[in-house]
Amino acid sequence: MNTIKTFLQVFKDRSGATAIEYALIAGVICLAVIGGVSAVGQTTNATFTELNTKAFGS
Repeated sequence: MNTIKTFLQVFKDRSGATAIEYALIAGVICLAVIGGVSAVGQTTNATFTELNTKAFGS
C-alpha cells in the first residue's frame, strides 16, 4: 500500500515536468537565435564581399 501512495505522489508532482518544459523552450529559443545570427552573418559577408569587388575589382 505504501508503494502505491509513493507512486501516486511522484506521478502528481509536476515540478520536474515544468523544469523540463522550460529547458525545452530555452533550447528552442537558442536554436532560433543561432539560426538568425547565422543568416545575418552570411548576408553581411555577402554584402561586404560585393562592396570589396566593386571597390577594388576581383
